[in-house]
Amino acid sequence: MLGEVRKALPDAPVIFAADQAGLPYGAKSEAEVAARVCGLLGRMSERYRPRLICIACNTASTIALGMVRDVLAIPIVGTVPAIKPAAALTTTGVIGLLGTEATIRQSYVDNLEAEFAVGKTLLRHAAPGLVNPAEAKLRGRAIDPAEIRAAVAGLLALPAADRIDTIVLACTHFPLLRDELRAIFGDEVALIDGAAGIARRIAVLTAGQEFERAQPDFAVTTGPLDQFTPLAPALRALGIGDLAAF
Repeated sequence: MLGEVRKALPDAPVIFAADQAGLPYGAKSEAEVAARVCGLLGRMSERYRPRLICIACNTASTIALGMVRDVLAIPIVGTVPAIKPAAALTTTGVIGLLGTEATIRQSYVDNLEAEFAVGKTLLRHAAPGLVNPAEAKLRGRAIDPAEIRAAVAGLLALPAADRIDTIVLACTHFPLLRDELRAIFGDEVALIDGAAGIARRIAVLTAGQEFERAQPDFAVTTGPLDQFTPLAPALRALGIGDLAAF
């Protein structure tokens, strides 16, 4: 996600916020996620005064996007499953969707399917087992391909799964495993996420604005800082120099 924003707006100052103390969102109830996201973004908005917030999480967005927009008077860009582009791309009409348990059950996803995927078959599968391998890869650690296969086996077992030609990666962790997922599903299956579209939306909402960095871009975590510092090399590659506790 951040990489696409950098491509679209290379001069925009960024604060990367990781709610590690609140994870995993996908296993929480809707009420827990909504309270957590609204409260945290409210406090961060007061402290940092951003001109725009991007909620870079499908689960948080599908549950709390409307609530956050109601309480914060700045543009809020959500991350929601890329069903619209997937429906436009599929030729077989069968689309897979990999997300968290919370994301795949949301009415928000039902509405996206009803609006953009009429006449298509959307096969939803909760794949929380992809999160830890994605985090490990981000930290430069080796991952077990068998763990990836086990996490997506349920999707492959669904009726009509043999006709899937497009898969929506409906968790911002999952694109980190694009190569590993392609090895399972094959090069002929398109893996779709919404990062590029979200970056374009952010560019539209900030069009004509001037950007100026008063300090280097930085990242904050709600969790222990020593558990966040292993991400420093990956964040540094994306122009994030400093890490701090929130």
